[in-house]
Amino acid sequence: MSDAALPTVAEVRAAAEAVKTALDRHLAAVEGRSGDDDPAVFAAFNELAAAAEEYDELLYDRYDEVTPFEIPSTEDGVPYTGPADPTAFSVLIRRDYVVAEPQRLIAQAGRVAAHDRDAESVHDGGTGGALGVLYGEYEPDEIASRYKEFGLEEGDSTLWLVPSEEAAEPGEWLGSPFDHADPEHVLHRFDVSSVFDDEFDEDDAEHPDLQAVVREAGKGH
Repeated sequence: MSDAALPTVAEVRAAAEAVKTALDRHLAAVEGRSGDDDPAVFAAFNELAAAAEEYDELLYDRYDEVTPFEIPSTEDGVPYTGPADPTAFSVLIRRDYVVAEPQRLIAQAGRVAAHDRDAESVHDGGTGGALGVLYGEYEPDEIASRYKEFGLEEGDSTLWLVPSEEAAEPGEWLGSPFDHADPEHVLHRFDVSSVFDDEFDEDDAEHPDLQAVVREAGKGH
């Protein structure tokens, strides 16, 4: 960073004062909290974390020095800002697959169509129609557990639990079912990916059939 781009002494001092103020607010929120999941404590925590990060960056840029503080964060760095005690919630799931054996997929759909007149109408002989037949016949969890039988290869998957204050009315969100998937409102998420394989313990090496790890990124502090 050039000298011209360095933060000023006044900017560093102002950031330090912001940390002090945030510390006082956090302590006051903790002392006056109404329960273990008081939203005021969550807000004060996030404010303190942001102020400390800003001060750390300016201190490093100006003086090439760091603080001894490490601010804990969620796995994806997005703080949870939703309700602490939800009365309703949505389950959002994404599962990725590769059609590894198209003929197997089509053959499985053909077997279903042979016994289901409605399935015949969407079975056009291609993989797109075959997927419509199979997901119309089987629950997604069953296909997930039997994916090899359908000629599929499993990719990454994620499951999000998104709380809400009250249950949606029937048909309320069908026109845009994922618009409310705000990362800050995800209470828990469970990710499955082979990218986590490097994090296995030595004991896991004894199980070569295990191809992916489930990682939970819990929200909050």
